[in-house]
Amino acid sequence: MKLKEKNIQILLVIITVMVTILRFLLNEKGRVSPDSIRYMKFAHVLPEIDNTITPLGYPLSIKIFTFLGTDEFWASKIVGISAMLFIVFFAWKKNFYSRESTVLVALFSFVSIFAATLSEAFILPFVLLFLYAADTIIKEKLKGWKAVFYLSMSLILLYNVRYSALFMMGATGLYGLLFIKRSYGRAFLFSGIISGIYIILYKFLFIDYFNEDYIQQSLEMGLYPTSKLLPELFQGLATTFNPFIHMSDPGGGMINYGIYGLGVLNILVMVFLFTRYKLTNTEFFFVFTGISGIICSFFIQYFYPVDPIGYRLLAPFSFPLWLVYFRKLFQLFNVKVYAIGIVSIMSGVFFTWLSKGNYLENRKEVTRFLQSENLDKVPLQFYLKTMEDLEKMQTAELISTVNSNIEITFKASDTLKKTTLTYYKVSQKIKIDKNKYQ
Repeated sequence: MKLKEKNIQILLVIITVMVTILRFLLNEKGRVSPDSIRYMKFAHVLPEIDNTITPLGYPLSIKIFTFLGTDEFWASKIVGISAMLFIVFFAWKKNFYSRESTVLVALFSFVSIFAATLSEAFILPFVLLFLYAADTIIKEKLKGWKAVFYLSMSLILLYNVRYSALFMMGATGLYGLLFIKRSYGRAFLFSGIISGIYIILYKFLFIDYFNEDYIQQSLEMGLYPTSKLLPELFQGLATTFNPFIHMSDPGGGMINYGIYGLGVLNILVMVFLFTRYKLTNTEFFFVFTGISGIICSFFIQYFYPVDPIGYRLLAPFSFPLWLVYFRKLFQLFNVKVYAIGIVSIMSGVFFTWLSKGNYLENRKEVTRFLQSENLDKVPLQFYLKTMEDLEKMQTAELISTVNSNIEITFKASDTLKKTTLTYYKVSQKIKIDKNKYQ
């Protein structure tokens, strides 16, 4: 049985890697987004600090892989696949939620994250390291100053990849305060305090140094009404915890009832298992951290502009919840749980093929255009009236995968420059193979 399960794990990991690659190759713009443009440009200009909107961690990881001879786009894909393989290998090597991690990375939502040029892919291995450090402390394998050091370092590393790690820092400190009487309580409390001090130093020594008005520019009370945020929270949770389909039809329709319904049903099963079968101390910390992160992600939307809550933003917080959920399922159903990962991969293959676009062909078109205009190795701008103009934005995203030294401009006067591209300039000279199911 152990040999059979090992073969299932190996096969599932191999298939997951293959589908991850297909996920961005069979996409018209290689699974990039407006945030991807910022990350790749940041990586391109390093060691110059391009902005303080994003921490240094993810752009630096892209930069490191460019030393292999790749550009920023391909380096970001190597980062994503390496992150996925690290999770599987580390979990196996340490015998730490190995079965659960194998199924988790096969979920189509996480495949989409690892295939995308986004910092969520890079933070997930550090989330695993953070959870592992917490587990060793709770089991008293790490004590004293070593426990505080390793837990604090894992939190600081998380923060240097995504600022939302602030919520994990808060959850860690609060957990330590709630269980201060336990032998490991102080380690969690002190780690939360130390990482909090790091945030203060980071703000004054890094953010303020490059943009002293960042906080004032970013915070705005009453940014979104509750009537908008609550439906988005429901939709985001329902798709995040749907093991097979992580996105809904923006145009509405009957299909969304099935997508949301399956997600809600899975959440109810998750709640039942967490309450019916007693959680270990480690499992409770995982659930506590995940739920705290989701709650904070919701409330921060009232004064900080972020994308609507969805599987991508919640990935660092849904990660520990999925691990505990799969642990409970394995205890009840053993190897049958691998079927969830297999079915999720199958649904991912079907969706990817159904909505396919030819990235490599589009890349050739853009490369030919930029080289003919002598714009392939110079800083570029792309003019947009608004970020909501998705078709034009997608053209900018596609160009960024060839020349990452590009930024969006909203100044009409910039269009007079030769190095400023517009949708109309580009669309007249290239033909893009588009996804038919936008």
